[in-house]
Amino acid sequence: MRAQRSNLGQKESPPTEIAASLRSSQSQRNRMTDAEIPSPRANPELVGHEAAERDLRRLFETGRLPHALLISGPRGIGKATLAFRLARFVLTPQTGGLFGDAPVAGEGLWTDPVGGVFHRVAAAGHADLLTVERAYDPRRKRMRGEIVVADTREIGTFLHLTPAEGGWRVVIVDGADAMNRNAANALLKILEEPPRQTLLLLVAHSAGRLLPTIRSRCRRFPLAPLAPDIVRGLLARHRPDLAAKDADAIVALAGGSIGAALDLAAAGGIELYRAALGLIRPARELDLGALHAFADRLARPDAEDTYRLVEDMLGGFLARLAVATARGEILAGDEGEAHKRLRAPASRWAQLRDDLANRFARADGLNLDRKQAILGAFFAIGEAAG
Repeated sequence: MRAQRSNLGQKESPPTEIAASLRSSQSQRNRMTDAEIPSPRANPELVGHEAAERDLRRLFETGRLPHALLISGPRGIGKATLAFRLARFVLTPQTGGLFGDAPVAGEGLWTDPVGGVFHRVAAAGHADLLTVERAYDPRRKRMRGEIVVADTREIGTFLHLTPAEGGWRVVIVDGADAMNRNAANALLKILEEPPRQTLLLLVAHSAGRLLPTIRSRCRRFPLAPLAPDIVRGLLARHRPDLAAKDADAIVALAGGSIGAALDLAAAGGIELYRAALGLIRPARELDLGALHAFADRLARPDAEDTYRLVEDMLGGFLARLAVATARGEILAGDEGEAHKRLRAPASRWAQLRDDLANRFARADGLNLDRKQAILGAFFAIGEAAG
Protein backbone atom coordinates (compact mmCIF):
# COMPACT_ATOMS: atom_id res chain seq x y z
CA MET A 1 0.00 0.00 0.00
CA ARG A 2 1.19 3.50 -0.83
CA ALA A 3 1.16 6.30 1.74
CA GLN A 4 -1.08 9.26 1.00
CA ARG A 5 0.58 12.63 1.47
CA SER A 6 -0.20 14.39 4.76
CA ASN A 7 1.27 17.43 6.50
CA LEU A 8 0.56 16.10 9.99
CA GLY A 9 3.50 15.16 12.15
CA GLN A 10 4.28 11.68 13.44
CA LYS A 11 3.91 12.12 17.20
CA GLU A 12 0.70 10.77 18.70
CA SER A 13 -0.61 12.26 21.96
CA PRO A 14 -1.35 9.48 24.46
CA PRO A 15 -4.72 9.55 26.23
CA THR A 16 -3.09 10.90 29.40
CA GLU A 17 -2.42 14.18 27.54
CA ILE A 18 -6.04 14.69 26.47
CA ALA A 19 -7.11 16.86 29.40
CA ALA A 20 -4.10 19.14 29.00
CA SER A 21 -4.72 19.38 25.26
CA LEU A 22 -8.33 20.47 25.77
CA ARG A 23 -7.38 23.03 28.43
CA SER A 24 -4.77 24.45 26.07
CA SER A 25 -7.34 24.54 23.24
CA GLN A 26 -9.77 26.62 25.27
CA SER A 27 -7.02 28.94 26.49
CA GLN A 28 -5.79 29.65 22.97
CA ARG A 29 -9.34 30.26 21.72
CA ASN A 30 -9.98 32.74 24.53
CA ARG A 31 -7.05 34.83 23.30
CA MET A 32 -8.61 35.30 19.87
CA THR A 33 -10.46 38.59 19.38
CA ASP A 34 -13.43 39.49 17.21
CA ALA A 35 -11.26 42.05 15.43
CA GLU A 36 -9.06 39.28 14.03
CA ILE A 37 -11.97 37.43 12.41
CA PRO A 38 -14.77 39.71 11.15
CA SER A 39 -18.25 38.23 11.33
CA PRO A 40 -19.89 37.57 7.94
CA ARG A 41 -22.14 40.63 8.30
CA ALA A 42 -19.13 42.88 8.96
CA ASN A 43 -16.59 41.30 6.59
CA PRO A 44 -15.76 43.58 3.63
CA GLU A 45 -13.83 40.87 1.77
CA LEU A 46 -14.66 37.59 0.08
CA VAL A 47 -11.99 35.52 -1.67
CA GLY A 48 -12.37 32.56 -3.97
CA HIS A 49 -15.99 33.03 -5.10
CA GLU A 50 -15.61 35.71 -7.75
CA ALA A 51 -17.54 33.71 -10.38
CA ALA A 52 -20.54 33.37 -8.05
CA GLU A 53 -20.44 37.12 -7.38
CA ARG A 54 -20.43 37.92 -11.08
CA ASP A 55 -23.35 35.57 -11.73
CA LEU A 56 -25.42 37.06 -8.92
CA ARG A 57 -24.73 40.61 -10.03
CA ARG A 58 -25.69 39.77 -13.60
CA LEU A 59 -28.99 38.27 -12.43
CA PHE A 60 -29.75 41.38 -10.37
CA GLU A 61 -28.89 43.88 -13.09
CA THR A 62 -30.94 42.03 -15.71
CA GLY A 63 -33.98 41.77 -13.42
CA ARG A 64 -33.74 37.98 -13.19
CA LEU A 65 -32.66 37.60 -9.56
CA PRO A 66 -34.86 34.84 -8.05
CA HIS A 67 -36.87 35.58 -4.94
CA ALA A 68 -35.05 32.79 -3.07
CA LEU A 69 -31.45 31.57 -3.28
CA LEU A 70 -29.94 28.53 -1.58
CA ILE A 71 -26.23 29.12 -0.95
CA SER A 72 -24.71 25.78 0.03
CA GLY A 73 -21.31 24.24 0.61
CA PRO A 74 -18.94 23.12 3.37
CA ARG A 75 -18.81 25.01 6.64
CA GLY A 76 -16.48 28.03 6.79
CA ILE A 77 -15.89 28.70 3.08
CA GLY A 78 -17.68 32.06 2.89
CA LYS A 79 -21.36 31.21 2.32
CA ALA A 80 -22.73 33.62 4.94
CA THR A 81 -20.20 36.26 3.90
CA LEU A 82 -21.50 36.00 0.32
CA ALA A 83 -25.10 36.23 1.55
CA PHE A 84 -24.45 39.45 3.49
CA ARG A 85 -22.40 40.77 0.58
CA LEU A 86 -25.35 40.24 -1.77
CA ALA A 87 -27.76 41.73 0.78
CA ARG A 88 -25.66 44.92 1.05
CA PHE A 89 -25.46 45.15 -2.73
CA VAL A 90 -29.21 44.80 -3.15
CA LEU A 91 -29.94 47.27 -0.34
CA THR A 92 -27.52 49.90 -1.67
CA PRO A 93 -29.34 52.41 -3.94
CA GLN A 94 -27.92 52.00 -7.44
CA THR A 95 -28.31 55.73 -8.12
CA GLY A 96 -27.00 56.99 -4.77
CA GLY A 97 -28.91 57.32 -1.55
CA LEU A 98 -29.71 59.50 1.43
CA PHE A 99 -26.87 58.14 3.55
CA GLY A 100 -23.92 58.84 1.29
CA ASP A 101 -23.93 55.46 -0.45
CA ALA A 102 -22.49 55.55 -3.95
CA PRO A 103 -23.61 53.32 -6.86
CA VAL A 104 -21.75 50.02 -6.91
CA ALA A 105 -19.17 49.77 -9.68
CA GLY A 106 -17.30 46.77 -11.06
CA GLU A 107 -18.37 43.18 -11.69
CA GLY A 108 -18.72 41.78 -8.18
CA LEU A 109 -20.82 42.62 -5.15
CA TRP A 110 -18.42 44.98 -3.38
CA THR A 111 -19.97 47.83 -1.43
CA ASP A 112 -18.14 50.69 0.25
CA PRO A 113 -17.23 49.63 3.83
CA VAL A 114 -17.49 53.26 4.97
CA GLY A 115 -20.99 53.64 3.50
CA GLY A 116 -24.16 53.81 5.51
CA VAL A 117 -25.61 50.51 4.25
CA PHE A 118 -22.47 48.61 5.20
CA HIS A 119 -22.42 50.07 8.71
CA ARG A 120 -26.12 49.44 9.34
CA VAL A 121 -25.86 45.83 8.14
CA ALA A 122 -22.72 45.25 10.21
CA ALA A 123 -24.47 46.63 13.31
CA ALA A 124 -27.62 44.56 12.65
CA GLY A 125 -29.47 47.86 12.36
CA HIS A 126 -30.71 47.92 8.78
CA ALA A 127 -34.51 48.13 8.84
CA ASP A 128 -34.87 46.19 5.56
CA LEU A 129 -32.68 43.21 6.53
CA LEU A 130 -33.74 40.37 8.83
CA THR A 131 -31.32 37.65 9.91
CA VAL A 132 -32.60 34.33 11.27
CA GLU A 133 -30.18 31.92 12.94
CA ARG A 134 -29.90 29.57 15.88
CA ALA A 135 -30.68 31.45 19.09
CA TYR A 136 -29.21 31.18 22.56
CA ASP A 137 -31.03 28.83 24.94
CA PRO A 138 -30.87 30.45 28.41
CA ARG A 139 -32.12 27.29 30.11
CA ARG A 140 -29.35 25.10 28.72
CA LYS A 141 -26.85 28.00 28.60
CA ARG A 142 -25.74 27.29 25.05
CA MET A 143 -26.83 27.87 21.47
CA ARG A 144 -29.94 26.01 20.40
CA GLY A 145 -29.31 23.00 18.22
CA GLU A 146 -31.97 24.12 15.73
CA ILE A 147 -33.94 27.04 14.34
CA VAL A 148 -37.47 26.90 15.74
CA VAL A 149 -40.82 27.88 14.26
CA ALA A 150 -41.06 31.19 16.16
CA ASP A 151 -37.94 32.34 14.30
CA THR A 152 -39.26 31.62 10.81
CA ARG A 153 -42.77 32.93 11.50
CA GLU A 154 -41.22 36.34 11.99
CA ILE A 155 -40.14 36.29 8.33
CA GLY A 156 -43.68 36.53 6.99
CA THR A 157 -44.50 39.59 9.06
CA PHE A 158 -41.23 41.26 8.12
CA LEU A 159 -41.58 40.72 4.37
CA HIS A 160 -45.07 42.19 4.24
CA LEU A 161 -43.94 45.48 5.77
CA THR A 162 -43.31 48.47 3.51
CA PRO A 163 -39.55 48.82 2.86
CA ALA A 164 -38.19 51.47 5.22
CA GLU A 165 -35.76 52.78 2.59
CA GLY A 166 -38.01 52.33 -0.43
CA GLY A 167 -36.21 49.41 -2.03
CA TRP A 168 -35.91 45.71 -1.23
CA ARG A 169 -36.51 43.66 1.88
CA VAL A 170 -33.98 40.89 2.45
CA VAL A 171 -34.00 37.88 4.78
CA ILE A 172 -30.92 35.75 5.49
CA VAL A 173 -31.50 32.37 7.13
CA ASP A 174 -28.01 31.46 8.30
CA GLY A 175 -27.94 27.73 8.96
CA ALA A 176 -31.14 26.90 7.09
CA ASP A 177 -30.41 23.19 7.40
CA ALA A 178 -30.75 23.62 11.18
CA MET A 179 -34.49 24.39 10.90
CA ASN A 180 -36.74 21.86 12.57
CA ARG A 181 -39.73 20.56 10.60
CA ASN A 182 -42.19 23.11 11.96
CA ALA A 183 -39.82 25.97 11.17
CA ALA A 184 -39.20 24.59 7.68
CA ASN A 185 -42.93 24.29 6.98
CA ALA A 186 -43.50 27.88 8.10
CA LEU A 187 -40.77 29.04 5.71
CA LEU A 188 -42.21 26.93 2.90
CA LYS A 189 -45.49 28.86 3.03
CA ILE A 190 -43.57 32.09 2.52
CA LEU A 191 -41.57 30.65 -0.39
CA GLU A 192 -44.78 29.63 -2.13
CA GLU A 193 -46.11 33.21 -2.31
CA PRO A 194 -43.28 35.69 -1.74
CA PRO A 195 -44.10 39.42 -1.77
CA ARG A 196 -42.62 41.63 -4.51
CA GLN A 197 -39.17 43.16 -4.07
CA THR A 198 -38.19 40.57 -1.49
CA LEU A 199 -35.17 38.30 -1.40
CA LEU A 200 -34.66 35.25 0.80
CA LEU A 201 -31.12 33.92 1.14
CA LEU A 202 -30.84 30.45 2.68
CA VAL A 203 -27.35 29.49 3.82
CA ALA A 204 -26.86 25.75 4.37
CA HIS A 205 -23.88 23.53 5.12
CA SER A 206 -25.87 20.45 4.03
CA ALA A 207 -28.55 21.31 1.50
CA GLY A 208 -29.74 17.70 1.46
CA ARG A 209 -31.15 18.13 4.97
CA LEU A 210 -33.65 20.72 3.75
CA LEU A 211 -37.15 19.70 2.70
CA PRO A 212 -37.21 18.82 -1.02
CA THR A 213 -40.07 21.29 -1.45
CA ILE A 214 -37.89 24.09 -0.07
CA ARG A 215 -34.98 23.15 -2.32
CA SER A 216 -37.26 23.10 -5.36
CA ARG A 217 -38.39 26.68 -4.72
CA CYS A 218 -34.88 28.10 -4.49
CA ARG A 219 -32.23 28.82 -7.09
CA ARG A 220 -29.21 26.73 -6.07
CA PHE A 221 -25.83 28.41 -5.65
CA PRO A 222 -23.41 25.73 -4.42
CA LEU A 223 -19.97 27.03 -3.43
CA ALA A 224 -16.84 24.89 -3.75
CA PRO A 225 -14.16 24.57 -1.05
CA LEU A 226 -11.41 27.17 -1.28
CA ALA A 227 -8.13 26.29 -2.98
CA PRO A 228 -5.31 25.40 -0.52
CA ASP A 229 -3.26 28.45 -1.53
CA ILE A 230 -6.20 30.73 -0.73
CA VAL A 231 -6.68 29.12 2.69
CA ARG A 232 -2.95 29.38 3.36
CA GLY A 233 -2.90 33.07 2.41
CA LEU A 234 -5.90 33.93 4.57
CA LEU A 235 -4.50 31.93 7.47
CA ALA A 236 -1.20 33.78 7.20
CA ARG A 237 -3.06 37.10 7.28
CA HIS A 238 -5.14 36.29 10.36
CA ARG A 239 -2.62 34.12 12.21
CA PRO A 240 0.87 35.32 11.28
CA ASP A 241 2.13 33.84 14.56
CA LEU A 242 1.76 30.25 13.34
CA ALA A 243 4.87 28.30 12.46
CA ALA A 244 5.02 27.26 8.82
CA LYS A 245 4.83 23.55 9.72
CA ASP A 246 1.73 24.05 11.86
CA ALA A 247 0.10 26.24 9.19
CA ASP A 248 0.68 23.56 6.55
CA ALA A 249 -0.84 20.91 8.83
CA ILE A 250 -3.88 23.11 9.49
CA VAL A 251 -4.39 23.77 5.77
CA ALA A 252 -4.25 20.01 5.12
CA LEU A 253 -6.91 19.37 7.79
CA ALA A 254 -9.15 22.32 6.90
CA GLY A 255 -10.44 20.81 3.65
CA GLY A 256 -10.69 24.12 1.80
CA SER A 257 -12.40 25.95 4.68
CA ILE A 258 -10.82 29.11 6.08
CA GLY A 259 -13.36 28.95 8.91
CA ALA A 260 -12.17 25.47 9.84
CA ALA A 261 -8.54 26.57 9.53
CA LEU A 262 -9.03 29.50 11.89
CA ASP A 263 -10.95 27.31 14.33
CA LEU A 264 -8.14 24.77 14.25
CA ALA A 265 -5.57 27.48 14.89
CA ALA A 266 -7.57 29.07 17.70
CA ALA A 267 -8.37 25.79 19.42
CA GLY A 268 -4.91 24.24 19.25
CA GLY A 269 -6.42 21.95 16.67
CA ILE A 270 -3.35 19.88 15.82
CA GLU A 271 -2.93 18.73 19.43
CA LEU A 272 -6.68 18.22 19.78
CA TYR A 273 -6.81 16.14 16.61
CA ARG A 274 -3.90 13.99 17.71
CA ALA A 275 -5.68 13.36 20.99
CA ALA A 276 -8.84 12.31 19.13
CA LEU A 277 -6.89 10.07 16.75
CA GLY A 278 -5.21 8.40 19.74
CA LEU A 279 -8.64 7.31 20.95
CA ILE A 280 -9.76 5.81 17.63
CA ARG A 281 -9.36 2.07 18.01
CA PRO A 282 -11.27 -1.17 17.43
CA ALA A 283 -14.01 -1.66 20.02
CA ARG A 284 -12.07 -4.26 21.99
CA GLU A 285 -9.10 -1.87 22.40
CA LEU A 286 -10.94 1.31 23.42
CA ASP A 287 -9.59 3.08 26.50
CA LEU A 288 -12.95 3.79 28.15
CA GLY A 289 -11.51 5.96 30.91
CA ALA A 290 -9.70 8.28 28.51
CA LEU A 291 -12.66 8.34 26.15
CA HIS A 292 -15.08 9.37 28.90
CA ALA A 293 -12.68 12.11 30.04
CA PHE A 294 -12.47 13.40 26.47
CA ALA A 295 -16.26 13.36 26.03
CA ASP A 296 -16.86 15.02 29.43
CA ARG A 297 -14.82 18.05 28.47
CA LEU A 298 -16.40 18.39 25.02
CA ALA A 299 -19.88 18.28 26.58
CA ARG A 300 -19.31 21.32 28.82
CA PRO A 301 -21.39 24.42 28.00
CA ASP A 302 -18.22 26.47 27.36
CA ALA A 303 -16.84 23.89 24.89
CA GLU A 304 -19.34 24.54 22.08
CA ASP A 305 -16.68 25.45 19.49
CA THR A 306 -14.38 22.58 20.45
CA TYR A 307 -17.28 20.11 20.25
CA ARG A 308 -18.11 21.36 16.73
CA LEU A 309 -14.47 21.14 15.76
CA VAL A 310 -14.18 17.50 16.81
CA GLU A 311 -17.45 16.73 15.01
CA ASP A 312 -16.00 18.15 11.78
CA MET A 313 -12.64 16.43 12.36
CA LEU A 314 -14.20 13.00 12.69
CA GLY A 315 -16.26 13.50 9.53
CA GLY A 316 -13.20 14.65 7.58
CA PHE A 317 -11.11 11.76 8.83
CA LEU A 318 -13.71 9.18 7.81
CA ALA A 319 -14.00 10.77 4.37
CA ARG A 320 -10.23 10.60 3.85
CA LEU A 321 -10.19 7.09 5.29
CA ALA A 322 -12.79 5.93 2.78
CA VAL A 323 -10.89 7.41 -0.18
CA ALA A 324 -7.51 6.04 0.93
CA THR A 325 -8.92 2.56 1.59
CA ALA A 326 -10.61 2.50 -1.82
CA ARG A 327 -7.28 3.36 -3.44
CA GLY A 328 -5.35 0.75 -1.48
CA GLU A 329 -3.41 3.45 0.35
CA ILE A 330 -2.59 4.15 3.98
CA LEU A 331 -2.99 7.68 5.29
CA ALA A 332 0.28 9.22 6.41
CA GLY A 333 1.38 10.68 9.74
CA ASP A 334 -0.93 10.50 12.76
CA GLU A 335 -3.86 9.57 10.56
CA GLY A 336 -1.85 6.65 9.19
CA GLU A 337 -1.27 5.26 12.68
CA ALA A 338 -5.01 5.33 13.32
CA HIS A 339 -5.72 3.90 9.85
CA LYS A 340 -3.53 0.87 10.51
CA ARG A 341 -5.74 -0.03 13.47
CA LEU A 342 -8.94 0.19 11.43
CA ARG A 343 -9.70 -2.58 8.98
CA ALA A 344 -12.96 -2.27 7.05
CA PRO A 345 -14.06 -1.73 3.42
CA ALA A 346 -14.12 1.78 2.01
CA SER A 347 -17.89 1.62 1.62
CA ARG A 348 -18.26 1.03 5.34
CA TRP A 349 -16.27 4.15 6.21
CA ALA A 350 -18.21 6.25 3.71
CA GLN A 351 -21.52 5.03 5.13
CA LEU A 352 -20.32 5.62 8.69
CA ARG A 353 -19.40 9.20 7.83
CA ASP A 354 -22.98 9.85 6.74
CA ASP A 355 -24.38 7.99 9.75
CA LEU A 356 -22.33 10.06 12.19
CA ALA A 357 -23.37 13.30 10.50
CA ASN A 358 -27.00 12.28 10.98
CA ARG A 359 -26.36 11.29 14.60
CA PHE A 360 -24.80 14.64 15.44
CA ALA A 361 -27.62 16.46 13.67
CA ARG A 362 -30.19 14.43 15.62
CA ALA A 363 -28.39 15.17 18.89
CA ASP A 364 -28.60 18.88 18.06
CA GLY A 365 -32.22 18.75 16.97
CA LEU A 366 -33.39 16.88 20.08
CA ASN A 367 -30.99 18.63 22.48
CA LEU A 368 -29.49 15.28 23.45
CA ASP A 369 -26.49 14.88 25.74
CA ARG A 370 -23.39 15.81 23.77
CA LYS A 371 -21.25 13.42 25.78
CA GLN A 372 -23.36 10.55 24.51
CA ALA A 373 -23.02 11.85 20.95
CA ILE A 374 -19.21 11.86 21.23
CA LEU A 375 -19.08 8.46 22.91
CA GLY A 376 -21.44 7.05 20.30
CA ALA A 377 -19.22 8.30 17.48
CA PHE A 378 -16.08 6.63 18.83
CA PHE A 379 -17.97 3.42 19.67
CA ALA A 380 -19.37 3.33 16.12
CA ILE A 381 -15.90 3.71 14.62
CA GLY A 382 -14.59 1.00 16.94
CA GLU A 383 -17.39 -1.38 16.01
CA ALA A 384 -16.86 -0.76 12.29
CA ALA A 385 -13.20 -1.66 12.73
CA GLY A 386 -14.11 -4.98 14.33
